[in-house]
Amino acid sequence: MIQTNMEKRVLLLALWKKEENESLQDILVMLEESRLFVMKEGKRLAKELKNEGYIKEGALTIKGIAAAKAAEEEFRL
Repeated sequence: MIQTNMEKRVLLLALWKKEENESLQDILVMLEESRLFVMKEGKRLAKELKNEGYIKEGALTIKGIAAAKAAEEEFRL
């Protein structure tokens, strides 16, 4: 499962809940505007998630969906 990096979990959850017409870049901008991170950090996190197999071609992989669901459950508590 994904490491305990809060920003990564929020990014995965945002990608899972995104609208069909939103891109990874749109999600990064939205999270930057909410002050979760600066764009440079967001792009670094997205790259790490891609390298770890959670994101492929701007969308979540099966592994990414599982991690996003786990993050959602954790945030509910």
